[in-house]
Amino acid sequence: MPKMKSHRGAAKRFTVTKSGRVKRAKAFKSHILTKKSAKRKRNLRQTGYLMGADAENIKKILPY
Repeated sequence: MPKMKSHRGAAKRFTVTKSGRVKRAKAFKSHILTKKSAKRKRNLRQTGYLMGADAENIKKILPY
């Protein structure tokens, strides 16, 4: 049986950590940044994590 392929779109957006959590980037950081406060933009730089069913679905299409 051949190797399973990763979903390339998901592989570019998510990473699975060693402990099994799924890391993601925050949204709303690409444009129209002048009206957003510095604190808000700074907090958007931090990574977020997927929870629950979302994380399970991503792990299924990223067979590492």
